[in-house]
Amino acid sequence: MAEVDNNKSPPEALMLLGTHCPHCPSVLASLSELVKKGVISKLEVVNLEQRPDTGRELGVRSVPWVKIGPFELAGLHSTAELQSWAEQAGSEQGMTRYFEDLLGEGEVMRVLEMIANDHGLLHALIGLVSDVDAKINARIGAGVVFEDYEGKPELLALVPELGELTRHPDPRVRSDACHYLSFTHDASVTKYIEPLLEDKDDDVREVAEESMAVLNDAG
Repeated sequence: MAEVDNNKSPPEALMLLGTHCPHCPSVLASLSELVKKGVISKLEVVNLEQRPDTGRELGVRSVPWVKIGPFELAGLHSTAELQSWAEQAGSEQGMTRYFEDLLGEGEVMRVLEMIANDHGLLHALIGLVSDVDAKINARIGAGVVFEDYEGKPELLALVPELGELTRHPDPRVRSDACHYLSFTHDASVTKYIEPLLEDKDDDVREVAEESMAVLNDAG
């Protein structure tokens, strides 16, 4: 397991359990161990049978359920898995991984809800766009999220990062970055898209042409 980063404040954790839950003791033991090691700073444990109101407030219907920092994890997880999530809490890389898991499971609405509450989380999608090994469902889901922000000012904050990805060595990344830049409806992104009109990859050139058409129509 990785060493604890003493320069970063460890996250707090919340666990919901049930008296007759077969996996809850294992998860509780793992979390308690992480508290002892300083990977988690504080652990709150709630028995849903005694406090069903907590489950209703959080929308939790089954246990074990754990929240570590911003990450909500349902079901059985090993100590190593829980430590990994704890160590990534508060990092953009961790949120990218979390979004990949959620989008890979079809939880697009959950991701949209999180981003609506904090538009800065949009930046975590850049890691999915640039990762050609990311789950295909997650990459498709990221596209749905980008489309939801088409023409909205929040997307402009991602222009520099998306622009950089138009020079990525993998044509799939160049195509996706080009496509998402067109969602900004901002003429300034043409400086990133125009070079792709001469790209060596046929698909990239086609996406660039379509993106330029979108920008022209939007302008």
